[in-house]
Amino acid sequence: MDFVKPTRREFCATLLGSVLTYSLLSGCSKPQAVSTAVEPLVRHWAIELNEYCSDLKLGRIPQYVWQESVERLFSRVDLEELLKFIDFETLENGLKYPDLGVATESVTFPPLEGLPKDVVFIKKIFGMRKGRAIIPHGHSNMASAHLVLGGQFKLRHYEKLALEKRQMTIRPTIDMTAAAGTASSISDEANNVHWFVAESDRAFTFDVIMLDLAGKRYDIHNLDLDRAEPLEGDALRVPVIGVNAALKRYGKSAMH
Repeated sequence: MDFVKPTRREFCATLLGSVLTYSLLSGCSKPQAVSTAVEPLVRHWAIELNEYCSDLKLGRIPQYVWQESVERLFSRVDLEELLKFIDFETLENGLKYPDLGVATESVTFPPLEGLPKDVVFIKKIFGMRKGRAIIPHGHSNMASAHLVLGGQFKLRHYEKLALEKRQMTIRPTIDMTAAAGTASSISDEANNVHWFVAESDRAFTFDVIMLDLAGKRYDIHNLDLDRAEPLEGDALRVPVIGVNAALKRYGKSAMH
């Protein structure tokens, strides 16, 4: 018989059912507390998120593990719950869209048992009109994760291979259409460079940002990808430019 891989929902139901069955067969009058293996399935995503970020800040996990963990967490977040939790409607009404680039608003979490008032990460929403962009840029000593809340983006990522004062060597890793529910992330260890271009009338992301990792000051490097120099294989040597020049070149598509 061919093996059919269960869906995530089927797997979770089976796992939780096994825990309850074990409790009953052990002669317990009521089920025991859910095991630590199952616990993340029944906890609030914001509490888990803060724990992953705390582990990263304290150096308990590598940056790429943080990326995998947060992207996996975002993949199971109920978007309707998230939008209500962060009061997205109010945040969206406060956005003032610039002609170039993006609009941002800081996010405040409501009180939640088990979640500290002062979390260890920065949280924002980014909003943009069609053709506007989060300009292509790389990073140093920071990590961030991004969940598309609505709309559609052209999303590209690149791996940082080397950084010099006025140029960065990169190679492409991701080129995709990102819609509501799509998660992505960057760090010094994986997919360091990213570039979002809005393809719908409005498009939004929820961002979690960690700065000054390993006790080093963070930096952002805006890249002039139109002037990339091809190298051996698929590598590119790209000029690092100032933010105003980058916004002028990439903040709005020529057709808009």
